[in-house]
Parts: sequence; structure tokens; C-alpha cells
Amino acid sequence: MKRPTINDVARAAGVSRGAVSYALNGRPGVSEATRRRILSAAEALGFHADSAARALAGAPSRTVGLSLYRPASTLGVEPFFMELISGLEAELSLRSYALLLHMVADRGQEAAVYRRWSRERAVDGVLVCDLLEEDPRLPLLRELGLPTVVVGPPPVGGAVAGVWSDDAVSLREAVEYLAALGHRRIGHVAGIPGLAHTRVRTDAFAALARRLGLEVASCAYTDYTGPAGARATRELLDVADRPTALLYDNDIMAVAGLAAAQELGLSVPGDLSVVAWDDSPVCRIVHPALTALTRDIPAYGRQAARLLLAAVDGRPAADVAAEVAHLTPRASTAAPADGRP
Repeated sequence: MKRPTINDVARAAGVSRGAVSYALNGRPGVSEATRRRILSAAEALGFHADSAARALAGAPSRTVGLSLYRPASTLGVEPFFMELISGLEAELSLRSYALLLHMVADRGQEAAVYRRWSRERAVDGVLVCDLLEEDPRLPLLRELGLPTVVVGPPPVGGAVAGVWSDDAVSLREAVEYLAALGHRRIGHVAGIPGLAHTRVRTDAFAALARRLGLEVASCAYTDYTGPAGARATRELLDVADRPTALLYDNDIMAVAGLAAAQELGLSVPGDLSVVAWDDSPVCRIVHPALTALTRDIPAYGRQAARLLLAAVDGRPAADVAAEVAHLTPRASTAAPADGRP
């Protein structure tokens, strides 16, 4: 069967070849009604523009890139990124954009990916996650001329727009809840040191510890994986005056920490209360169900996609403050045993 051409689409839609090009490449020059008619004709004919030819012609790729510095295997067990990607895809598909996801093993590889994307015109814009406190990716992407949106706290200087939620507010809600239950020794199983959102959370935790007069406010850093969460749990609990509550920076570590505590012979919540960051179905199916900080992560992804597409279109892009995570109490939290702090 003959492969349909741009001429076939033009005849089917009753327009010129130029109008088809404008519509398929998302450029101005045709009305919205004509654009929809052309896209419908192209879909009916099974016409797909060759992406390499479009790139050589300087046309938009209709693709945005997301490079993640973490093992590919973690995506299958880390609900946050799967939910974020579902939100990104939902919004991008409305504009017939695709998401190009690339996993890298180190920062050098990530920089090489951005340079290749720019050189090959493979993407029209880039989403940046896991922002560092002084992130070298932002000046590189600015040098490459790639529209960029950050998913996380606004970078220093505000040079790049981003979608973020105030984690300090969420952490305060969780810690004040535990303090109200009577806990005075609260541990924090944090994420990767050097990340901007890790700094926001640990700073807020330290400030709250001082304000609430917590006796021990220990903090352990991890890489967000289950094994790291279990190790941190054992370290924090292997002291004479162990914490009576632990707050974890993601749900996977909280589940692993719950298992580690139970292996040590501690009951949850009788001996130890557990709170997870970023609620997910796994928090509700373990026993006991985990108290968690809950937010609409797919909505977070949709907001990020809208912001990036605005930047790609050349429209002004300003920071978007998303809804903060709020606490959802469940069976993993209670007053300290026998009322002892």
C-alpha cells in the first residue's frame, strides 16, 4: 500500500501543502478550525511526518526531554516518577507532543544527552528534576538554547521557571502532628544530600526541632531506595534513646523502614510511629497502613508540561506554586507507648 504524502493530506483537507506544513508543525498561519481539519485528515490517512526530515528543515520536534540520574530499575518501584510521568503524558498528548525519557548513570552522561538533543534537534524543551543547590545543568541548557522548566524548588536567582510545592509547610504539618501525639524524639530519613528539596526539608526539620524543643531530632541521608531506607532505620533505632517516630522522604523507604523496625522486634505504631512522604497505593496495602503526606502528583506533572509548552511557544513562563502535600493519618502513627515521650 502506498505511503501517504503531504500532498495526499492537502487534497483530503482541501488546503495547500503550506497549510498542511503549518498545521503539522504547530506554526501560526492557519485557523484553529483548519488546523483540526488537517490533523484529522492526516490521522485518517495514517500520515506521519518524518522526524529527521522535520529536524533538518528546522521544524519543531514536538517532543520534550526528561533525563533522570538514577538506575532505570528504580522507575518500576518509585511511584512518584510514574505518577509524574502520567501527568506529563496526559498534558503533552493534548498538544500532540511526546515525552523522551532518558536514564543516565552520572552527571557527565546527562550533560552529553542535553548536548546531543540540542545538536540533533531531538527535543523542543527540557524538564529538569532533582535540582541541585547550585545546578550546572541550568547554565548548560541556557547555553544550548533549550527552553527549560524545573520540577522542584525555584533555583537560586530565579533564572528558570519551575513548578514546586512548599515542602517546609508539609514537613511542619507532619512534625507538629507527631509532636501533638506526644513524640519528642523524631528521626528524619532524608533523601540525597545536595538536592535543593532535601535542603528545604532538612532545614525545616531542624528549625521545627528547635521550636518544639525536641530532645533528639536525628537525620539520616539516603538515595531514596528501599535498602537505603532500611539501613537508615536500623542506624537511627540502634541507640539507647531511640526515636519514637520516623519521617521518611518517600514511600518506598517508609515501607522498607516499617519492615526493618518489625524485624528488630518493634511494633508499629506501639513502639514506633512511621510517616511517609508522597502517598501511594503501597502505603495503603502494607500493615499497618502508613500515615503519609498526600499530594496530586499527576496534577504536578500536568502543570509542569503546561509551563514547558508555554516556554517552547515563546510565551512568558513564571513559577507555579502547586498545592502542598497534606497529612493523611492512618494506622502507622499513635501516641508513644505508655504515654512516654
